[in-house]
Amino acid sequence: MLLKKEGFPEEDELVMCTVTKVQFHSVFVNLDEYNKGGMIHISEVSPGRIRNIRDFVKETKKVVCKVLRINSDRGHIDLSLRRVTDGQRRKKVDELKQQQKSEKILEFVARDLKLDGKKFFLDVSKTVLEKYDSLYDFFQSVVTEDVIKDAKLDAKTEKVLEEAIKSRIKEVSVNIEGKLKLTSYDGEGIEVVKEALKKAEAKGMNSVSIKYLGAGTYGISVEAKDYKQAEKIVKDATEAAIDHVSKHDGSGEFVRAES
Repeated sequence: MLLKKEGFPEEDELVMCTVTKVQFHSVFVNLDEYNKGGMIHISEVSPGRIRNIRDFVKETKKVVCKVLRINSDRGHIDLSLRRVTDGQRRKKVDELKQQQKSEKILEFVARDLKLDGKKFFLDVSKTVLEKYDSLYDFFQSVVTEDVIKDAKLDAKTEKVLEEAIKSRIKEVSVNIEGKLKLTSYDGEGIEVVKEALKKAEAKGMNSVSIKYLGAGTYGISVEAKDYKQAEKIVKDATEAAIDHVSKHDGSGEFVRAES
């Protein structure tokens, strides 16, 4: 990665690390995004008793860790490997893959225009990150909106960059899933639930997928262009269903799946 973050990470932040040294009771790593060292105590490597720490980590291995504590005066960063969920790990890996893809696009543009690759990357990053969370976030916006001017480049470079982005970045969507449990003691309980599900689908604007899981429980899946929109759709859809059964001697509950 060309872009290194300044200072120290925040507590609870997820960071990609490279294992540099494994000892009997601790693991030393380098925080790739910050170029700083950190340590994982054996108790934070994995739940339960660990007989051999090398069964879990080895030198050069890439691991996603959670920041536990920071002592900036001493330069100490304590990390945890076991407190990172599978979903969090996948999300962090995806973010870094997106960053690498963004770097490749800028590298291509710089080579095409015979520019200094590293300088071009840093200049564009500095400008774009004033407004966007990441380069990839900006690139996604370029695909769907007329925002290429936010990079503040000359017309020729702007055109080449926009073409490179649109040829390599596809419009993406996000997905939220969960379980919706509906119960009705009305004489026409089955029809009440069916109507409740229809109301949920209607609120979903063709973005809601519902399947029967058994015992009055339904799998709900919502797909949208971003999490903000997906959150609204799932809220409106599940509340419409629960509200309907509640009015017909029933109740409902939505439990979102862990990411």
